[in-house]
Amino acid sequence: MKVLQHGQKHSVEFTLNGEEVEGFAEPRMLLSDFLRHEIGATGTHVGCEHGVCGACTVMMDGKAVRSCLTLAHQAEGREIRTIEGLETPDHEFNDLQQAFHENFALQCGYCTPGMLMTLSELASTGKRYTEAEVRDALSGNICRCTGYKEIVDAAMAVLGDKGQVAAE
Repeated sequence: MKVLQHGQKHSVEFTLNGEEVEGFAEPRMLLSDFLRHEIGATGTHVGCEHGVCGACTVMMDGKAVRSCLTLAHQAEGREIRTIEGLETPDHEFNDLQQAFHENFALQCGYCTPGMLMTLSELASTGKRYTEAEVRDALSGNICRCTGYKEIVDAAMAVLGDKGQVAAE
């Protein structure tokens, strides 16, 4: 086992939004910082650095995780998907993004990437969800601008009983 000295960086390789990436990180560097500062994926926001607000949510191997609680080296060999990876191959909004747009589900937009990544995990199942299930899934995502109604409405338009669920 290689022991790194303080300040020494190590290589980190993973798949980011379908493309292989490599960078260098100190042992205690957070995935959120690695994505933003080493890779340039600035759509992943950092709000609290304690895993409470959900703004930094990304998908790791299909599961929503808080990138501010995940070390960069934990992404080694994994599939990471960020907000930049949600668009369609034609560079259009995906169904959730379009629903957010149509339902006015954002104001300042700071929390939006985390909300969309959390909801993307639900969308990937292809199942329909109740409003209570959507609210429960979003309970770890804080929005200081809205009352959540428009966010839930947007989610239900895609994920709810009457929505058009498209597995991502």
